[in-house]
Amino acid sequence: MKRLLKILIPPKPWRLPVIILMGAMTGLVMYALIESKAVSYLSDDPKTCANCHVMTPQYATWQNSSHREWASCNDCHVPQDNVFKKYFFKAKDGLYHASVFTMRGEPEVIRMKEAGVEVVQKNCVRCHEDQVTDARLSGMVENHKENRTERKCWTCHQEVPHGSIHSLSSIKYYGKIDEEHQETVPAWLSKYLKESDNKKNKKDE
Repeated sequence: MKRLLKILIPPKPWRLPVIILMGAMTGLVMYALIESKAVSYLSDDPKTCANCHVMTPQYATWQNSSHREWASCNDCHVPQDNVFKKYFFKAKDGLYHASVFTMRGEPEVIRMKEAGVEVVQKNCVRCHEDQVTDARLSGMVENHKENRTERKCWTCHQEVPHGSIHSLSSIKYYGKIDEEHQETVPAWLSKYLKESDNKKNKKDE
C-alpha cells in the first residue's frame, strides 16, 4: 500500500501544480456534465433528446404525431432486449451525436445509420406484432409475408411518426413547438441560409 501511495503521490515541488490541474479538470468535467444535462440521458423523457437543438425537428414531429400517446424516443430508437443493450446503445449513439454536433458536422436532414435502422425495425415489429402476424392479412393481402419480412415498415409508412418535413431549416413551420425548443436552426446554418438568400436576390436583380 505504501509503495502504491509513493507512486501515486507526486514529489513535493509538483504537488501544488498537480492539485491545481486536477481541480481544473474536475471543474471542467462537472461543468460539461451540468451544461449537457448528462443525468437526464438516463431517463426515457423525449425532451432529453431535444437537449441538443439539432434533434428539435425529430422531437417536434414526434410531438405532433399519434405516436406521442404510445411511444417515447427510446421505445423506437433503442434496443429493448435488455437493460445493458439499451444503455450501451444509448451511450454509443449519444457520444456519436454529441461529437458530430460539437464539430458542427450535423447534416440538414438527419438519417439513421444501419445499426439504428435495424433497432427501429425490430421495435416496429415488437409493438405491432398483432398486425404484422395477423393470419387474415396473409390471406387478404398479396405477398404479405414477403412484404413484412423483406423490407422496412417505413417503405410504406413513410410519414410515421416524423412526417415529411423534418429538416433543420424547415421544422419551425411544422406545428407547435415548445417555447424552450423554438430555436431549431444552429447559428452557422442560419448564417449560411441568409448568405444563400442574399446571393440569390443579387442574381435576380
